[in-house]
Amino acid sequence: MPRPTPQRKPAHGRTADGAEDGVRIVCRNRRARERFAVEKTFEAGLVLEGTEVKSLRDGEADLSDSYAVLQDGQLLLLNFHIAPYRHGGYVNHAPRRPRRLLLHRRELKRLIGRVVERGYTLVPLSVYFRRGWAKVELALAKGKSGVDRRQEIRRRDMEREARREGRR
Repeated sequence: MPRPTPQRKPAHGRTADGAEDGVRIVCRNRRARERFAVEKTFEAGLVLEGTEVKSLRDGEADLSDSYAVLQDGQLLLLNFHIAPYRHGGYVNHAPRRPRRLLLHRRELKRLIGRVVERGYTLVPLSVYFRRGWAKVELALAKGKSGVDRRQEIRRRDMEREARREGRR
């Protein structure tokens, strides 16, 4: 009987099923793009405890109301809720504890310069796993005023109506 050929490793950046970079999204902050004008996005690593990783893999997370701040030269994600792990017992984590974000020093210095400017905020857009590592997509953004939001809603409604008319 012939020996089975060994499985080849997937090409760099792809998983065995062909998905780009093996990205599996855990949660998104849907309102972030409504409330903020996003200027630039960054990918940051997320420092987690064991039960937090297990709970994230189960999809038990909520990004609404979370934000990132710079404290003592470190970037922290505040108000990010990761539900306690169901099978964790007494070793479970605190659901809303501050979590450290990992960026290259150069990126961090660039961000510090922009956030110190008036009006800029660091808003998490999504949390996902890339090649097994937990990552956060952060946005450097400015808050939108109520007028801006209403104008954007009006523009989207007009585009939707135009598409409907085009189908008829």
